[in-house]
Amino acid sequence: MHVPASYEYPNAPYFAEYLNFEADENLFEVFNNQYNELIEIFENADKSQADKAYAPGKWSLKGLLGHMVDTERIVSYRVLAISRGEKTPLPGFDENEYQAASEYETQDAEAIVAQYKATRTATLALLHSFSTKHWNQMGEANGKKTSARAWAWMIAGHEKHHLRIIKERYLSQIS
Repeated sequence: MHVPASYEYPNAPYFAEYLNFEADENLFEVFNNQYNELIEIFENADKSQADKAYAPGKWSLKGLLGHMVDTERIVSYRVLAISRGEKTPLPGFDENEYQAASEYETQDAEAIVAQYKATRTATLALLHSFSTKHWNQMGEANGKKTSARAWAWMIAGHEKHHLRIIKERYLSQIS
């Protein structure tokens, strides 16, 4: 699945950051590579590392993974709704309020990894079911006109962003 064209998403900073992929990249390969990388990080992290934040007031590594799970669930719903021709504008969400209510910080990292695996499996099953019509469908989320394809790539872009943060800020403290 190719990256979205510029008309499929708004000219907004977070879209530009999260949709920063090479034109020849394949969404399913990106998802597979990200999945393998994230699972390896958590397989190599012990409990104290998963419980650690890189700075005061920041989420722990497992809290960050929980945020990624919540975001993928929400954005996958956006992809589904838009692909099905939903006419009702889809709302945004406050990641900090979701995080505060999630209680990820009190859960075992293994349980959050299991949620990540299940969520990614469901996302991929949905995306593999799409026809060209589904990918090209336009809708509204966060007050912006976007395609189902753009939101699918946003999942990958969001994960790419957080994998970079994990490497730069979390893993650098572990080494």
